[in-house]
Amino acid sequence: MSLNKSLTLNDGNKIPQIGLGTWLSKPGEVANAVEVAVKSGYRHLDLAKIYQNQEEIGTALKKVIPSVVKREELFITSKLWNNAHRPESVQAAYEETLNELGLDYLDLYLIHWPVAFVPGKDLVPKTEDGKQTLIDRDVTIVDTWKALIELQKAGKVKSIGVSNFTIEHLDAIINATGVVPAVNQIEAHPLLPQDDLVAYAKQKNIHLTAYSPLGNNLSGKTKIVDYPQVSEVAKKYNADPAQVLIAWGVKRGYSVIPKSVTDSRIKSNFDQIELKDEDYDKVTSLYKELAKVRFNIPFTYAPRWDVNVFGEDVEKEATQSVKIQ
Repeated sequence: MSLNKSLTLNDGNKIPQIGLGTWLSKPGEVANAVEVAVKSGYRHLDLAKIYQNQEEIGTALKKVIPSVVKREELFITSKLWNNAHRPESVQAAYEETLNELGLDYLDLYLIHWPVAFVPGKDLVPKTEDGKQTLIDRDVTIVDTWKALIELQKAGKVKSIGVSNFTIEHLDAIINATGVVPAVNQIEAHPLLPQDDLVAYAKQKNIHLTAYSPLGNNLSGKTKIVDYPQVSEVAKKYNADPAQVLIAWGVKRGYSVIPKSVTDSRIKSNFDQIELKDEDYDKVTSLYKELAKVRFNIPFTYAPRWDVNVFGEDVEKEATQSVKIQ
């Protein structure tokens, strides 16, 4: 059973609480995933320019609109990539995404990272040795946020927000413009509950979307679904561990965007359970028993982003911070 709940954003628009993530969904797989998801009841799709699969997703959307759903029944998110942060580049980047998807508008457009790359066609511009990305220090997150505000004012996009922003970053753009993002999409799971950010978002009425809600497999660490605390709760509900982690995020008030290209997993991820308080607490206790784990830190990427985004220990060697204003 899916509860198929929607939550109301601070601008009055509604976001379905369970969505399909499309990060790391390879070409040749993602179109089928989107088609299966929509036919299974998903109405929230999370996309991004950097995933380099939006044209294929556009093909899938043509198959399901209007035969399965009307366009207005879907909530479609995409994200502005780092090479288009300069204000004069934002509208063109947005329109390129619309063209790739074959859409007239997006429901939500996010600044993907609070980091700008040198502008140009190259999505990941690199230094000559290929070891680091080329960071653009001539544009601030406030500049880019103002450009998104203009997109929304022009009626081109319904809601605007950010992704991977800390409290400091959010304060900066809100104080500079008076416009509060509708959404901050963050990495969130039981090993990274981000309680301070959750409390701040609640105070400011910023909705949080959780990416990597199951952790991820990139870092070589134990998968969160494999911890006994999670599997024990799953057995109690006759559910699988992924369903438990999704339910944990839902109970915290997030919208949750698990990624899969497997038909059965796409369907089971949408088949929600509701955790009782004691089981929610058991899953939450992972954070107290184990060290905090953030799987997505750009300073550790190859090529490296030489920017301290989150203030994690591993980022202390970075020579640059996020350019706020």
